[in-house]
Amino acid sequence: MKRIVLTGGGTAGHVTPNIALLNGLRQQEYEIRYIGSYDGIEKTLIEKEGIPYDGISSGKLRRYFNIKNFSDPFRVGKGYFQAHALLKKFRPDVVFSKGGFVAVPVVLAAQALHIPTIIHESDMTPGLANKLCIPKANKVCCNFQDTLSYLPKDKAAFTGIPIRRELLNGSRLAGLNFVGFTANKPVLLVVGGSTGSVVVNDAVRSILPELLKSFQVIHLCGRDKLDASMNEIPGYVQYEYIREELKDLLAAADLVISRAGANAICELLALRKPNILIPLSKNASRGDQILNAASFSRQGFSAVIEEENLTKDALLRLILETYNHRQTFVRSMEQNSISDSAACVLQVIEDLVSNQKKL
Repeated sequence: MKRIVLTGGGTAGHVTPNIALLNGLRQQEYEIRYIGSYDGIEKTLIEKEGIPYDGISSGKLRRYFNIKNFSDPFRVGKGYFQAHALLKKFRPDVVFSKGGFVAVPVVLAAQALHIPTIIHESDMTPGLANKLCIPKANKVCCNFQDTLSYLPKDKAAFTGIPIRRELLNGSRLAGLNFVGFTANKPVLLVVGGSTGSVVVNDAVRSILPELLKSFQVIHLCGRDKLDASMNEIPGYVQYEYIREELKDLLAAADLVISRAGANAICELLALRKPNILIPLSKNASRGDQILNAASFSRQGFSAVIEEENLTKDALLRLILETYNHRQTFVRSMEQNSISDSAACVLQVIEDLVSNQKKL
């Protein structure tokens, strides 16, 4: 049986594409293991899939000053030796990395053991973790055509991003029943990412009385970001995080407000959901979400408002305008030919493994 180690973590966006590959890997008879951080979100998500999971030490690599910059390199070093021992024991045919800082020691250890490695970059430009890993990888899959110009030509493969197939099979009725909403009033779904967003949460809550005149609101606000004072407001429900029922909530939504992480926006594109993107500002990120949102805006897939312009009046006006012109966005999205990205990535994996066996 062929063996593969998946890695990636820190946010759900570094895990869910790996989850989207699981069925295909099982069908191709791979024995699968996962290496992530000790207690990151990836541990919870992967263990629910019944995949053997190994946690290693990890540290964040920062471009700015932080006292942890002095200790995190030692954590990364420890993670390298842990990953090296795990890979040497399991001896996979290939390692597939979805990125995040926990993946760096795994990729470095794989190279030291001469294990073929594939990494995937979701955003328009490679992040720091993937920049460190690209020279060590055999292949680099990417989500945007424009990303090819940032990658070594002999390694680059444009595949798109694997989408969780279950998201395409949601039930609007099940979603409405889950939250207790009526089918006679449009639904606005607000998603701030797996860890939530204070900026998005505050902006939506500040206009909630006006929103509820036109919409019912489902608010996925992130861990520890619930507002108990809003629990009994008719037409408004809030959750820290939803997994199993997310497909149904997306099916129930007539309009979605989201951050502009690559996974999230590609899922909205696949679902043909009219959406408003609020990308992370450059003050809080390297600007990748701004580039992602700009690409989707140019193609007519999304309306965009940046944090610097996120006033109450501007957000409310954009919500109403986007909803009123929702069919224009849907038509633009329908013109996009979506390939089976999971199948494309699986083919890259299979080709690399097959070629290595011939050597």
